[in-house]
Amino acid sequence: MENVVVTINRQYGSGGKTIGKMLSEKMGVKYYNREIVKLASEESGIDEAMFAKVDEKMVSSSFFKPKKNVYSGELKTPDSYDFTSDDNLFNYQAKVLKQLAEKESCVIIGRCANFILKDYKNVVSVFVHADPDFCREQALARVSIPEKEIDRFIEKTDKFRAEYYKYHTGRQWFDLRGYDLCLDSGKLGFEKCVDEILAYIRVRFGE
Repeated sequence: MENVVVTINRQYGSGGKTIGKMLSEKMGVKYYNREIVKLASEESGIDEAMFAKVDEKMVSSSFFKPKKNVYSGELKTPDSYDFTSDDNLFNYQAKVLKQLAEKESCVIIGRCANFILKDYKNVVSVFVHADPDFCREQALARVSIPEKEIDRFIEKTDKFRAEYYKYHTGRQWFDLRGYDLCLDSGKLGFEKCVDEILAYIRVRFGE
């Protein structure tokens, strides 16, 4: 296996991003999170701010439940009326993810990467979760939100991610069948989560 790509989906507060950064450092590979937005902007020529606005969330009104628009790989051209639509923004991010998977080993956070790259033999998909107390503690250390409001913030963030995932993939974000590994960071801790992912890579692909 010339290169290995690890995709990480995560509950808010579970430390998925931290685990991803630690893993990339141990593997000696690049870490991609919001960098995907920048790369997609450069690839398409569309303003980066437009990508950031819909990054891992649906922007439709709560009164409107969007239908699924499962990703198929089609890209709209600049002369198309919906060139800057949410769907096409997603498609350009997907194009970038595929390019990365084909050329280098890396760690990718969120953005439905496990679904987009599901047919790639060199991809390891991970879901990181934890119990509410652990997520609450981690979230309070990261964001300036009153403690009484943090549970609602976590729930809202995870809901955005789940709706975004279902819209673009037709699948449930928390359906564990969509992942190779599901890790409880509250029980394992971040370092051992990294160790588990590395152990899986060694068993699956060899040293």
